[in-house]
Amino acid sequence: MQVAGIAAKLLDHGQNVLATRVTPEHARAVKKKFKHAIYHEMARCITIEKKPLPKRPGTIAVACAGTSDLPVAEEAAITADIMGNNVERFCDVGVAGVHRLLNRIETIRSANVVIVVAGMEGALPSVVAGLVSKPVIAVPTSVGYGASFGGLAALLGMLNSCGSGVTVVNIDNGFGAGYAAAQINALTDK
Repeated sequence: MQVAGIAAKLLDHGQNVLATRVTPEHARAVKKKFKHAIYHEMARCITIEKKPLPKRPGTIAVACAGTSDLPVAEEAAITADIMGNNVERFCDVGVAGVHRLLNRIETIRSANVVIVVAGMEGALPSVVAGLVSKPVIAVPTSVGYGASFGGLAALLGMLNSCGSGVTVVNIDNGFGAGYAAAQINALTDK
């Protein structure tokens, strides 16, 4: 299988491996070849750390609105983690129960960058941006019903955010958010 072959090449060059959007079949093939591979089922990712990177100072917060947003939030968290970042997860802190967000806001504020994952109308990144003074990376998910249009409603809501410091990645792009957050957090090292 191609995924196992690509992983082998990366490991041969001394690199860690992150494979996203993997199927259970991909995971079985990779784990058969590399016993220390970790399949992150919810995130649909495989990681193989030949040499774990030292963790940078600072934290990346990953907040998701609801449990149905968890696969995308986990993809973002795992991406940021394997890139050498401390990641703290905040699950089920959406606007439908905003008190849950407010109960965790001080910890979220202490992060260097915040990834916010939400479907439906995509309001959570605007709320978070109004409460923190750090970069916010908004990730719309394809979760929703009615007029969510597979995440388009959340995407448009996030693109139209009045919250300062909100940057938006594409629908379900947890990898892109995790990668960007890792780059931002690396700037705080300098």
